[in-house]
Order: sequence, then structure tokens, then C-alpha cells
Amino acid sequence: MIVGRFLNALVQVISVAIYVYSVIILIRAVISWMGNIPTNNLIILLRRITDPVFRFVHRHLPFTIIGGIDISPIIIVMVLYLINTVIISTLGDYARQLMMRG
Repeated sequence: MIVGRFLNALVQVISVAIYVYSVIILIRAVISWMGNIPTNNLIILLRRITDPVFRFVHRHLPFTIIGGIDISPIIIVMVLYLINTVIISTLGDYARQLMMRG
């Protein structure tokens, strides 16, 4: 029962983190479309949070820039959605089963 509650709480935290990171990715994509925006602390923070993932995608999937348009934010959000749907949902179901047993 305790393990089920802990696992359920962990699943909820991870799910919220995935959602927040997806929103951050989308904000970064929209900001990049706006052109030359003066650099401030928020822009620097967004780049520090998102650049490692963007670099990883660009390195392993070179086709993510099509006609000068970077589609890597779409790919990243889709992968995060897939992770949240498949893995996190499965762990959540398992946590609920554990809570029902106890």
C-alpha cells in the first residue's frame, strides 16, 4: 500500500514535470520564431534548459531542419507525450493496482 502510494505520487510528479517541460519547449520555439529579441535572464534560462535536448535531437536526427524550419520542438513534444502516455500511464496503473491490494 505504501509502495503503491509512493509510486503513484512519483508518477504524478513526473507527469507534471513532462507537461511543464513540454510547455517550456513550446515557449522556446515561439520565441525563436520572433526573430531578434533582446537577451534577458528568462531567455538565457530557457536556452540553458532546452539547448541540451535540441542539440541531442539535431545530432541524432539531422533531418529536423527542413527548408530552414526547425521541427525538433515538435519531435521533442511528441516524444514527451509518448513517454507520458505509455510509460507513465503504465506505472500509474501499476501503482493503482498496488494500492487496491493493500
